[in-house]
Amino acid sequence: MAEAQVYNQEGKKLDKIKLDPKVFDVAMKESLVHEAVVAGMAQSRKPYAHVKERGEVRGGGRKPWRQKGTGRARHGSIRSPIWIGGGVTFGPRKERVFKVRMNKQAKRKALLMALSAMVKEGDILVLDEIKMDEPKTNKLAKIFKSLPGIERRALVVLDKPNKAVMQAVKNIDWLRVVGANNLNIVDLVDYPKVVILKNALPEIEKLYSIK
Repeated sequence: MAEAQVYNQEGKKLDKIKLDPKVFDVAMKESLVHEAVVAGMAQSRKPYAHVKERGEVRGGGRKPWRQKGTGRARHGSIRSPIWIGGGVTFGPRKERVFKVRMNKQAKRKALLMALSAMVKEGDILVLDEIKMDEPKTNKLAKIFKSLPGIERRALVVLDKPNKAVMQAVKNIDWLRVVGANNLNIVDLVDYPKVVILKNALPEIEKLYSIK
């Protein structure tokens, strides 16, 4: 049975909580996790490279020289791809789509595999609650620095939107906060530690459990 340690805001151990084996005890298949990570990263990739075709290059409204009698090759426009400064043929365009198709069930299973692997390695901590009436960056940073193993970047999973936490975390570059319904494989692989609010566990088990 998978389980995780529960801590309070001061970093003190409270008790251990049992986790749903359908979510946190799934056998690892590295090839599937790799496929899901590639698909997830491709989803957020934006095509910045963009060249102009001959119809988009400035100038070239008239014929460079007359068709016959000059002894030179005939040309209709300086925007032709064979001219320096002309359009580019078959270059990269910003309309390119990098999205990689992947079965939803396979993507979800890969997410569970990543969660399960982190539980086995002790990289998932459960926080009892976060009490913050106003957005205080120092207070929020102190809460997570008090947890064992949070020496660098960590992912925090909330059960519901918390305005004070969301505002305070903007100034903490080593923390990323997401809702239970926005968990993704790329974040799980990218962050060495995951802190889950205790009340978010039932939501995660409900959303991602494979029946």
